[in-house]
Amino acid sequence: MRLRLALTATATLALIAPAVPSLAAAPAGAPVVAPVVAESKHPRALVFGACPEDVAGRFPALTCATLTVPLDYSRPHGATLSVLVTKHAANNPAKRLGALLVNPGGPGGGGAVLAGTLSTPDGTGFTRLEAGVLDAYDVIGFDPRGVWHSSPISCAAPDHFAPPQPDPDVKANRSELWGLWSSYAQGCNAKNKAVLPHLGTVNVARDMDAIRAGLGEQKLNYLGYSYGTYLGAVYGQMFPQRVGRMIIDGNVDPTPKDLWYQAGLTQSAGLQKRFDGDYLPWVAKYDSVFHLGKDVATVRAAWNKTLTEFRTTPHGVVGGSELLGTAYGVMFSESGWIPFTQALSAYAVGGDDADLVDFATPSTSADSEEDNAIFNAVICADSKWSRSRATYEHDAAKLARTSQFAWYNIWTSGSACQSWAFDSPGRVRITGKNLPGVLMFNTIGDPATPYAGALKMHKSLPTSVLVTEKDSGKHCVFANGRAAVNPAANAIGTKYLLTGELPTSDTTVAGHPLPIPTPAAAARTKSFELNRSTPFE
Repeated sequence: MRLRLALTATATLALIAPAVPSLAAAPAGAPVVAPVVAESKHPRALVFGACPEDVAGRFPALTCATLTVPLDYSRPHGATLSVLVTKHAANNPAKRLGALLVNPGGPGGGGAVLAGTLSTPDGTGFTRLEAGVLDAYDVIGFDPRGVWHSSPISCAAPDHFAPPQPDPDVKANRSELWGLWSSYAQGCNAKNKAVLPHLGTVNVARDMDAIRAGLGEQKLNYLGYSYGTYLGAVYGQMFPQRVGRMIIDGNVDPTPKDLWYQAGLTQSAGLQKRFDGDYLPWVAKYDSVFHLGKDVATVRAAWNKTLTEFRTTPHGVVGGSELLGTAYGVMFSESGWIPFTQALSAYAVGGDDADLVDFATPSTSADSEEDNAIFNAVICADSKWSRSRATYEHDAAKLARTSQFAWYNIWTSGSACQSWAFDSPGRVRITGKNLPGVLMFNTIGDPATPYAGALKMHKSLPTSVLVTEKDSGKHCVFANGRAAVNPAANAIGTKYLLTGELPTSDTTVAGHPLPIPTPAAAARTKSFELNRSTPFE
């Protein structure tokens, strides 16, 4: 299960968060309910100034501060971690309503730059958050603990999973794959033993409340995508009295005890449904551009033939695993459909593998390894995982009857947790008690956070209203990039942020249009850089 793949100094004032109780140990198998935490009576204000060069270079309007938080909130005067916080100040201070904290998902997505992504005009002057919202809110981003500028962790050498990886569907490769993930888990523990137990969502939520205090806000307004929906729900469970206006988009099912394991299983099925029901018909519709077939069966045959050939004989560093991983990521959003399909066509029709290999070559950078490390650290800490390899293999084999992504997903989305150094105390039980109204968005065909799970989140948050984008299979709805913008969804979200007014009942909005390729547009394959860290593109 990956809700996010491949992500690619400050004016500092230490903020010591108030002492809070740690989560009480729960009986084996029981979920943990996070305690409500007392408010600090004397929070120290964050002071914003210059940002790190890689943030400032992209988003010069942002300012930054560093928050110092306890590693272990039950030991507030012990070891600490640093959390980078960014701010795009409200454009019209006279209309200011407060601070809007944003999170891009993950787990482990770097949210410091998201404040810039949502507030910075593109070349046409379009901004993802509308002008009224940018007038009224300081948009606040942050890298959660363990991520990028916030005390990042690493578990192994960047080439630990050097491509091409063993074909995930071949039974003979399973011992090797288990060995790779077991040694990765051992490396995580060896390098981060004191830190790992404190990197889960509960402590990120506590850091969020420390950010709120440092900003001097009584209420925290929040916009969270994908994994960020669960983070927002956990924050609301722990601090309901401090929640202002909350939007969660692309919603995780919060109910299973083995939350992230089950999320991976449902994601495998969702991705295949998206591939079969949306992507393949779209390719067939534009046979005049891609020449892969005029019907779904012919296009599927071209894909399967390509996948088989790459599995049988990897093309450089790209084998079956890498090709599956690329298709997996492309299904989150239509923004990569044109270049990916043109690269597939160049190989399947013309025998030229250059663009497809270029497109599917995974990163082996130190940044990518750190991204993988925090992803595993969070999901292993957050919820229960089986210690039986047979369980994983049984479930993957069952899913593989209907999903090509099943074995790939089982190996890349939690296999490290099978041999993790400690057991999770269990996921937070979400009840929505005492929360104000919450606005939810989800597409009807979301492959990453399937709609059935969004309905579970909706039920867990009794004060929520759900806006469904129909006839759409994209991941996330609100404040998308210009190519996938949904004006009706944006109008609902903007009205809520500015007035607090929710729709009177659950509602639907029409889906956004799919891309229309032309031979000229499709030829610009290399101009697109696959970045699944921002599925709401």
